[in-house]
Amino acid sequence: MHTQSTDSLLMIEESAMQFARQHILPNVMEWDESQYFPAETMRAMGDQGFMGVLVPEEYGGAGLGYHEYVSIIVEIAKVCGSVGLSLAAHNSLCTGHILAFGNEEQKKKYLPKLASGQWIGAWGLTEANTGSDAMRMKCIASKDGDHWVINGAKNWITHGRSGDVAVVLARTGDLLDSRGITAFIVERGTPGFSGGKKENKLGMRASETAEMIFDNCRIHESQVLGNVGEGFIQSMKILDGGRISIAALALGIAKGAYEASVKYAKEREQFGQPIAHFQAISFKLADMATKIEAAELLIRKAAHLKNTHQPVTTVSAMAKYYASEISVQIATDAVQIFGGYGYTKDFPVEKFYRDSKLCTIGEGTSEIQKLVISRNILKD
Repeated sequence: MHTQSTDSLLMIEESAMQFARQHILPNVMEWDESQYFPAETMRAMGDQGFMGVLVPEEYGGAGLGYHEYVSIIVEIAKVCGSVGLSLAAHNSLCTGHILAFGNEEQKKKYLPKLASGQWIGAWGLTEANTGSDAMRMKCIASKDGDHWVINGAKNWITHGRSGDVAVVLARTGDLLDSRGITAFIVERGTPGFSGGKKENKLGMRASETAEMIFDNCRIHESQVLGNVGEGFIQSMKILDGGRISIAALALGIAKGAYEASVKYAKEREQFGQPIAHFQAISFKLADMATKIEAAELLIRKAAHLKNTHQPVTTVSAMAKYYASEISVQIATDAVQIFGGYGYTKDFPVEKFYRDSKLCTIGEGTSEIQKLVISRNILKD
C-alpha cells in the first residue's frame, strides 16, 4: 500500500488548497448563513479538473486515481464541508455511476459535461420512508413501449433542485426484490421532473439538499443505466466508493478543526502563558492528531484497494465509520479548546462542529457501516 505523497500528489493538494483559499474561504460564512449553493464555484472547480477527478481523459476528465481524489476532497473540506460534500456527491455518485455502468454512448454524452463542470450531477436513491431500507422504495418506473414512465419522489438529494442531470433509482419489479430496481439517467427539463422542498439543515448549509419529484416523467429506454433490474446492485457498488468520499470529507473537516485549534492554542493566553502549554489542552491536541493519522491511514488503504480493483466494501465501511465519528469528536474538542469563542460564528470551529455530524449519517449511518463490517467479518 502506497501512502507516501508523490510530487504529483503534492501538486494536486496544493492546487486544491489554493483554490479553496482563494475562491471558497472568503465566502464560507455568507454562503452558510444564507444557505446559498455556489453553483458557479462548482463550475469553476471543473476548470481545475476537480469535477471529473476519476473520469478518464478520453471523456474529458482528469484521469486520476482515488489517492488524488481523497486529497482534493480533504483540502476543500478543510475550508468548507458544504462545498466538499457537493464535490464528493457529484464525483462519486452521479458521475461515478455513469462512468461505472453507462454504455459508450451514455459516457460520451454525459461525462464530458459533468467532468468539465458544465453540468452538475445528482443521484437519487433515498426516499422519505426508505433511507437505509432502499428495497422498499415507492418511486416506480413503468414500461410503456420504448419509454419508461417514472412516478414518485426522492428526498435528501444533493443538488435535487440545481442538478442538470440525475441518476435515479426506481422500482421496476416487485417490492423487496434486489433485482426489481433500475437506474435511469434523467435530464433537468424533462417534462414531469422537478425539484421540490429544499431542506433547512443544521450544517452543510451551502450544499443544496432537496426533493426530486417525478410526475409521469417519460424517458426513452436509452436512458436506462446498465440492464433493467440491476439498479440496486449497481448502487451498492457505487456506495463502496461513496464511503471513501464521505470518509475523506470527514477527514478534511477534522483536519480543519484541528489546525484551527493548534493555531488558537498557541496564540490564546491564560494565566500568563499560551493555553497550549496546559496539559488539558495539549493532550486534547495529541488525541486529535492521533485520530486524524489513524483515519487517514484507513482511508488511504481503501483508496489503494479501489485503485487496484480489489474488494473494498469492508475497508471503505471501516474508513467511513471511523473517520466520520472521529470528525465529530475532533470538532467537539475544537469548540471546547476555543471556549466561548468556539461557540460564536466569528471563529471557524462552530461550523466544523455543525458540518461534521452529517458525515455520520449521509451515505449510510454509522450503524449501517457497523452492520456492513460485522456481516463481512463474520462471513469470512
